[in-house]
Formats: sequence, C-alpha cells, structure tokens
Amino acid sequence: MLFVPHASALRGFVHALMPDFARADDIVQETFLTITKKAAAFEPGTNFLGWACTIARFKVMEAGRKARNSTTLSPDIIESLCACEPESEASDERLRHLAECLKKLAPQSRPAVEMRYQQAHKPAEIAVRLGWTAESVYVALSRARALLRECAARKLAQEAR
Repeated sequence: MLFVPHASALRGFVHALMPDFARADDIVQETFLTITKKAAAFEPGTNFLGWACTIARFKVMEAGRKARNSTTLSPDIIESLCACEPESEASDERLRHLAECLKKLAPQSRPAVEMRYQQAHKPAEIAVRLGWTAESVYVALSRARALLRECAARKLAQEAR
C-alpha cells in the first residue's frame, strides 16, 4: 500500500495543522481509514501524498468544526497552510540523504540528535539524560545541524551533476 512510505510525511502534515498531538494522531488514523475506503478512487501515477494530505486536511477541518476550541486553527488558516502541495519526490530524496548523513555523525552526537528530533526532548532533558550541561547539548546540536546541512547539500549537488 502507498500509505506506508508516506506515513511519516502525512503525520507531520497533520501535526503541523493540529496543535493537539493526541487528536492529531487520531486524525492520522481516521485519514488512513478513509484512504483505505477510497483507494479505488486514487489514480495510480498521480501524487499520492498530495491526495492523502487533501483527505487529512478535510479531516482536520472537520475536527475543528466539531471541537471549536482554542487549540484548533480556523478553516481559512488551514487553507492558507495547505496552499502548497507537498513535494513528495524531492522530500523523499532529501530524507534519504539526511538518513545517510545521520550515520556519519560522531557517535557522541547521534544520541543527542535522536533525543531532540525523534523523541522531541528539550535540550535540558537531553543534558540530564546524557550527563552533559545544557550548553554542551546546544553546542552539539548546533554542530550536528551544520554538519547534516552541509552533508545533505553536498549529496544533492553531487546528484545534480
């Protein structure tokens, strides 16, 4: 099924539109169910992620109408945020390069990066977990981001040749 390779991008899309993380996860599940029901309507060869994000956008807007509280965005804001379609192929390439570059990080930096960007821990929490100072976490993350940015840019430039 096409959903599996795009699940993280779709989850990120929904989380960007729905500040309530628990509700966002519910919407991702509802989106998956709708995608499964409407699978026959998808035209192979077209942008699956764009199609799935459209379904997710309507699910987010539906949740906003039902909830009507301060943690939902207005439909106008959601429409504005969704004005640009996701770049599935380019994003996939950047993610592939980033994964390769992550493997090249210094072994002591990798846990800090994983805790910050995969597990969403704050630098102070990371410092406690790793036995570092908060400043050393900030420095390690800053250096890691710079290395990852340079590595990914280098790989994209090599690929463009």
